[in-house]
Amino acid sequence: MSGPVAVGRAAATADVVCLGESMVTFLPSQPGRLADVPSFGRAIGGAESNVACALAAAGHRAKWVGRVGADGFGDHLVDAIAAYGVDTSAVRRDPGRPTGIYFRTAADRATGTHEVAYYRAGSAASAMSPENVPYEDLLDARILHLTGITAALSADCLSLLRSLTGPRPDRPLISFDVNHRPHLWRAGDEGPGVLLDLARRADLVFVGEDEAEEAWGLRGADAIREALPEPAVLVVKQGSEGATVFSARRPEPRTGDPGSAPATSDTVTTVPALRVDVVAAVGAGDAFAAGFLSATLRELSVRDRVRHGHLMAAAVLTVPGDLTDPPARAHADELVALDDAAWGRLRLGPGWTAADRAGIDRSPAPQEVHPT
Repeated sequence: MSGPVAVGRAAATADVVCLGESMVTFLPSQPGRLADVPSFGRAIGGAESNVACALAAAGHRAKWVGRVGADGFGDHLVDAIAAYGVDTSAVRRDPGRPTGIYFRTAADRATGTHEVAYYRAGSAASAMSPENVPYEDLLDARILHLTGITAALSADCLSLLRSLTGPRPDRPLISFDVNHRPHLWRAGDEGPGVLLDLARRADLVFVGEDEAEEAWGLRGADAIREALPEPAVLVVKQGSEGATVFSARRPEPRTGDPGSAPATSDTVTTVPALRVDVVAAVGAGDAFAAGFLSATLRELSVRDRVRHGHLMAAAVLTVPGDLTDPPARAHADELVALDDAAWGRLRLGPGWTAADRAGIDRSPAPQEVHPT
């Protein structure tokens, strides 16, 4: 193994399987309150399918597993996700429950003016359970990617995630994005505690510094690692500052038992974020995870894994929706290989993913990358 955590067998059918709910998203035709927006454009959204689409667009064998209604919105989701090159053969149709949808404003999620209206209660995806999601659809992969959103959808969904993250001899590397969404948890649920338990059972964990403080009252990357000593790789996202990765010095992923093989020492890697001319701050976390997983599959260094995550996030941040085509691999690799000074001078704007290698400027002055 050349990286900080080993991925599953190369002979697996899929490089990454992503399990979770995808929904039809309605994007506003203009800024403003939902009450004032006159019309919406249709798109797709869903943390796990976003990751699958980005990985497939980057050339990996990605598979999305989920449930949608036997309705037109379900047809659209399956077709749109498959158009990115994602294997959707394991998606189940539910004739008795609808496909989830949601509407959102154009404002940044971090602002007080951002609104989201979800219509996902009782959706087809909320009925996923250990009984109706065949494990053969999930385990024949090098990496199984899960998020805390699925755990919040229903008690059955939580049971499914607990089963998949439990000890089993055939489990692939488990990637888990905490994705704390307080509004999704039902009254009386211990959402933060559930998320902490699931994260401790995973091999690779993504968590934002801000969401760790909101969910668990933890401040700073070191405190988060102290609360999550088990994952072989812990990625703490620090917004515009960058990301810090704790890589445990263990040879192989664990069995899924939170009490097994606690980390005794770490390699700590901090990688600054890029300067980006943001168009819409949606989907960046999913894109970051996809970039990191892509580089993990390629067994690149930890620094390069984070840089690929930043570049994938920058691609999404410079478009209005949750998804976009990633930069060509050769272009991304060249940017990732820049020295620290040149990396720090990068500034990425809309259309930068179309820039070819001739558009990379290594001069001492701040640089922008735009289409040529």
